[in-house]
Amino acid sequence: MSTSTIASKQTVQPKARKAKELGSVVPMTTFMWLLAVLYAFPLVWFLLSAFKPGSELFQYPLTILPENPTIGGFEKAWDRFDFMLYFSNTLAVALTTTVLTVFASAMTGYALAKYQDKAWIRIFFVCLLATTMLPTEVILSPTFLVIRDLGMYDSMAGLVVPSILTATGVFMFRQYFVSIPDDIIEAARIDGARETGIFFRIMLPMSRPIIMTLAIFSFQWRWNDYIWPLIVVGDERKFTLQIALRSIVGAENIDWPLLLAASVMSILPLVLIFIVFQKYVMNEDINAGLKD
Repeated sequence: MSTSTIASKQTVQPKARKAKELGSVVPMTTFMWLLAVLYAFPLVWFLLSAFKPGSELFQYPLTILPENPTIGGFEKAWDRFDFMLYFSNTLAVALTTTVLTVFASAMTGYALAKYQDKAWIRIFFVCLLATTMLPTEVILSPTFLVIRDLGMYDSMAGLVVPSILTATGVFMFRQYFVSIPDDIIEAARIDGARETGIFFRIMLPMSRPIIMTLAIFSFQWRWNDYIWPLIVVGDERKFTLQIALRSIVGAENIDWPLLLAASVMSILPLVLIFIVFQKYVMNEDINAGLKD
């Protein structure tokens, strides 16, 4: 076989391989784009409807683009709806709960991962995980009774305290700290570091990916929380956004431009948080600082 023939075959094989790979990638890419459009369509319709006057929302035939765009709904939501009051209430609750949730979950997860010399600690972890199998509705009544008896009803403390410790957050930190070799802790102890110093100066900085992930989840949970604020808050001046939005919906009449505009404004913080912080979660090396 001549050299030219061998060279031609070597050239054809990569081209055939690339064509085969392209043929398998294109259908999957097309499917993913179709799926993205399918999920994005209702959201786009929702966003564009917020700029429609009330007369266009239910006209026939329906149109996606507003014929007479207006920001009247946003102005009404900002002034008449007292959007800033409800926004500040929700932001205060979400931020406070997120910070306390990350801190409490990190400490609990670290203790459960590195102090397993006593059997009751392992039993406690199993019991903590068992709470994830309970529906939220089951623990609403006893939680409300505890908050009421502690004098936290109709207050920010009543919104924050029951949501601080989550089994999901504890599990995330516990599993991460278990993967960190005990040799790092022993070396720090030999160097004279105290237990609090080991946790705050070594373990906590190493768990930054878990911190960012849980912080995003916790903020989203508290921002979208509806059932618990509805039960524990009675003063209208202390309503969160979700409760305030529900108050717009009347028994017979609904101000749709106001409701749509206020709903769009309420989701903006979550969108901004996702855009800003997603790279910290997706690009972090979960094993940063460790060696094989």
